[in-house]
Amino acid sequence: MRILVTGGAGFIGSHLVERLLRADHDVAVVDNFDPFYEPRRKRRNLAAVRDHARLQLHEADILDAAALQRAFQAAKPERVIHLAARANARLALREPAAYARVLGEGTINVLEQARENGVEQFILGSSSSVYGLNAKVPFAEDDPIGTTISPYAAGKRAAELYGHVYAHTYGLPVTCLRFFNVHGPRQRPDLAVYTFVRLLLRNEPVPFYGDGSSGRDYTYIDDIIDGVEAALHTVFPFKIINLGGNHPVLLRDMVATIESELGVTAERIVLPPQAGDVPRTFADISRAERLLGFAPQVPFAEGVRRFVEWYKREVLDD
Repeated sequence: MRILVTGGAGFIGSHLVERLLRADHDVAVVDNFDPFYEPRRKRRNLAAVRDHARLQLHEADILDAAALQRAFQAAKPERVIHLAARANARLALREPAAYARVLGEGTINVLEQARENGVEQFILGSSSSVYGLNAKVPFAEDDPIGTTISPYAAGKRAAELYGHVYAHTYGLPVTCLRFFNVHGPRQRPDLAVYTFVRLLLRNEPVPFYGDGSSGRDYTYIDDIIDGVEAALHTVFPFKIINLGGNHPVLLRDMVATIESELGVTAERIVLPPQAGDVPRTFADISRAERLLGFAPQVPFAEGVRRFVEWYKREVLDD
């Protein structure tokens, strides 16, 4: 199968690219190596497969329609997995227009190329952030989406809606996968587990927002890739599907798990909750179980252990 992955040099994308190549697919990566965090990290993400005979790498921005068209024409993809985005929901509060362009216009550019090139299936990497302040837990795909509280979440929801337009109007099969708090090796350095591990290994105090009762449905990267891979084998006219761990971890318990793994005790700097942060995420994964056979395998503590092992080996912060 010929598959084009946008954002393929990032955290989730690079793991997915490796999995797809192991399954003998032809993979084209489109990535602009955005300097939000050091491009060297993303290049390192692809180092193991960079010279793979079945890999194409196109350094292109999804906002550059002409460059995107060239990538599609070279790759001739049968399937598209769209993961490219501007990351970090908190930064989006300071740059909402930039996020709107990438998540909105950028997604339209990718959808348009998929339509023009006869792509058989479009998979969109969406986010649990679209649920916002949803009071009902766990979050289910049919819940009303009316309490979004960050520009990043609004952009992801807009991308889903554009996907629905292309499915309904142009007949492009679209599956939107709402990822819940993905963690593991190669995760971005601004994400929570990475941040706490780095600070604790440096014997520096950690920021502790609120009273520690906020919860996140941390989902290990391998489980997320299992879900994406399963989605490739089931084409829907249009479908939204949660991919989550189905087991929220409170902030205080997350810190305690990392303390236990590292054998240290954190000095906490207690701060007020941050703007744009939701009090919890919690995935109802019954649809994913039914349609994709999705079943998360890696508990949070084991995921932290694997991350710490990777972090110490990679020494990315020297």
